[in-house]
Amino acid sequence: MSQQGQWQVAGSAPEIYERELVPAVFGPWAPILVELAHPKPGERVIDIACGTGIAARIAAPRVGPSGAVAGVDLNPGMLNVARSLKTADDAASVEWREASADKLPFPDGSFDVAYCRLGLQFFADRPAALREMRRVLSTKGRLAVMVWCGIHDSPGFEVFAEILERNVGPAAASIMRAPFGLSDANELSRLVAAAGFLNIVVQRTVGAVEFPSIERFVLSYVARSPLAGHVSQAGDVARENLIADTKLALDKYVGSRGLAFPIAAHLLTATA
Repeated sequence: MSQQGQWQVAGSAPEIYERELVPAVFGPWAPILVELAHPKPGERVIDIACGTGIAARIAAPRVGPSGAVAGVDLNPGMLNVARSLKTADDAASVEWREASADKLPFPDGSFDVAYCRLGLQFFADRPAALREMRRVLSTKGRLAVMVWCGIHDSPGFEVFAEILERNVGPAAASIMRAPFGLSDANELSRLVAAAGFLNIVVQRTVGAVEFPSIERFVLSYVARSPLAGHVSQAGDVARENLIADTKLALDKYVGSRGLAFPIAAHLLTATA
């Protein structure tokens, strides 16, 4: 296969995210997060930094047609994919809104449950975003937040970041490390408490990242992120080394079903 053909993954970044990264990385966590807040029939739910909307779609049948679900994200491409996907039968309809987490376009007390799955670590103003989550929740509202633990708890990503730094450059490595930027459970608890939340509980849970192959892992991550620009400028030799070095480093995590390595997350619950 040519270099150009090898690195070509069909679809836009949001489409690749939904098709390849949701099943491999994010999807298994969504029902766990949704269950943390126990959404009930008739309740109102907001999914903040919803991406392509997997948590919102899981919550929709839990609250049923008498409930309401809103998915909020800054990325219009992600929202376009979310709108194209169907929710389950006998589920609440989902309102998809393009908005920033620190300026939610809803009145005070609009929701009973707020979810934020792997978004808080990316927010430029985390305290403001958490205050907005508190503002839009009812007096008995519940919050459920998920962030990754440290990158050292996910050996595949830790190794991949090191290989990116060696073959592509420090900027690419920083992009790979960014999702793990709020890994301290105490810092997470302090942020949530400062926004006015109560009854804060953080639990550490270990899951798995699973791809059909190491090559698919590399290509999918490069194709759906800002890594694409850095890798495209790195040259053929660097790209060849990126895959070859990753295959060598992660071979011990390959089994009959493909690549699988552990990853850990902090799951936080709180009340308004």
